Amino acid sequence: MLGTDFILDCLSKEKIEYLFMVPGGLVDPFLPALGRQTAVKPIIAAQEGGAAYMADGYARASGKFGAALCIGGPGLANTVTAVAAAQTDGSPLLLISGETATCIEGLGMFQDASSQTLDDVSTLKGLTHYSSSIDNPKNLPHLLRHAIIRLLAEPAGPVHLSIPKDSQVANMEVEYQPISADLIHAGVLSLQAAEATLKHFQGGPDGLPPVRIAILAGAGIEHAKASQALIQFAERWSIPVATTLRAKGVFPEDHPLSLGVFGYAGTHHSRMAILDRPPDLLIVLGSGLNERDTMHWTLHLSPKNSICVNLNPLAMGVHLRGSTVIGDAGAYLNWLETKSDAIRVPLESTLDVRKKWLAGILAQPRLQNPENCKSAAIPIHPARIVSELRSALPRDGIVLIDSGAHRAFAGHYWSAYAPLTYISATNLGPMGWAIPAAIGVQCAQPDKKVAVITGDGCMHMQGIEVATAARYQLPIIYVVINNAALGNVWLRAHQEGPVPNELTLLPDLDWAAFSKALGCNGITVSQPNELAPAFAAALQNKGPTVIDVKADKRFPTPVGDWAKACADWSYQE
Repeated sequence: MLGTDFILDCLSKEKIEYLFMVPGGLVDPFLPALGRQTAVKPIIAAQEGGAAYMADGYARASGKFGAALCIGGPGLANTVTAVAAAQTDGSPLLLISGETATCIEGLGMFQDASSQTLDDVSTLKGLTHYSSSIDNPKNLPHLLRHAIIRLLAEPAGPVHLSIPKDSQVANMEVEYQPISADLIHAGVLSLQAAEATLKHFQGGPDGLPPVRIAILAGAGIEHAKASQALIQFAERWSIPVATTLRAKGVFPEDHPLSLGVFGYAGTHHSRMAILDRPPDLLIVLGSGLNERDTMHWTLHLSPKNSICVNLNPLAMGVHLRGSTVIGDAGAYLNWLETKSDAIRVPLESTLDVRKKWLAGILAQPRLQNPENCKSAAIPIHPARIVSELRSALPRDGIVLIDSGAHRAFAGHYWSAYAPLTYISATNLGPMGWAIPAAIGVQCAQPDKKVAVITGDGCMHMQGIEVATAARYQLPIIYVVINNAALGNVWLRAHQEGPVPNELTLLPDLDWAAFSKALGCNGITVSQPNELAPAFAAALQNKGPTVIDVKADKRFPTPVGDWAKACADWSYQE
């Protein structure tokens, strides 16, 4: 088979159903190859960055990896931000770019971006786990296999292969064999370090067993598919659980032991349990311990006693004192299950006091200004929009959150009940990410209702991709919180004078009309009581619906606890 057919056969055998792409001269051989098979369906994006975002969304929602195809040079350059977002969030994205044939590299061929000119491979080396070019067609089979292993092995992340045209059309004499799941999901755990953590359950520095115990669950729980193991452990010993914003949903937020999100846009409950009076034992599972996960690093000061489990030793060594375990968060929870007898006596002896401690926290208000969820303000309060959408979307519906002030409102007021139902590029936070990423999510989960909370600033950047959703009749609900501003930036800038204010305002565009012109359903909402009927209609519509909600930019984001932490503590102090 030809090189292109070999690559598509690889995707098929790895159970990848979609290839997100933009055609172009350097990948022309892929077009007839796509017609020679039916297992991998092409989705044509408006722009290469959109295709990569779609593949990222597909990866996050499917639990597999996402694949994107583009030409090198200008096409690959358009994907750089998308690849960086996948890297910072640990999302497995395979980016394939077409390149000029190796025999004419550096001769002035149109769009040549080989190592002799722009060097696409070097461009992506710092943004990926692996970036390489197929310098000889005979290398394609094993280098593609190498890339997929690097892509999936924990911690996962993006990889890039540049495929020159001679490799695309060369005959492959081998057959692709799928990567063994045992090789990828190894459940790595340092047993010696894990054993050392048992002492924290049996007695703290004062020799007494810990009473106030809390868990902070990060994205490592999602990556390890360990949500059920986390729930089981927490329920067995009545230990409350907070999640990072990136991991929102890995522990049901209506569970009696849920503290909600800790960190940016977090709840009062998580702050009270983890910061106000530091717990006797804090267990951090799979968090990268970045600024937002740690409430502006204040977590560094908090625990008297802590256990941190992560595959990244650097994150643990730099940011947190206490016992550290290099390993998979799921593997650690499974290991703890086998050690129930060793920790039973101290944890059962403190059970009643721990329940009383938690009850005292849960008796306090969970959210900042919860009355905003029912606000009758015109223009509409963002919290009302988030609350109404949560009521309309099924419990197992999937929401994607874009970057902007709406991220804070959604993170605070949205309740997530299961893993992979609240999806956001939280670490890099590129504006407009959610608009194309939702296409990949809907492709991965065709039977689920998918909604996007985005802003008018994000629509300026990636709004054209709603045309792709319309082209493939994907029933995504796009909720544009249109406040005629770069909301988060405006909240800061307008206090600095008239020029900063003016620079962060946007024209109030008609996004419903824009979307109708691209083949979508379009609805404009100006009154709070119009939200519920608009969402109900969108859930029944065929194809995508863009709902342009006229919102007020003046409402502050619900990050009061976060702002106080920032004011009280700097990592450099």
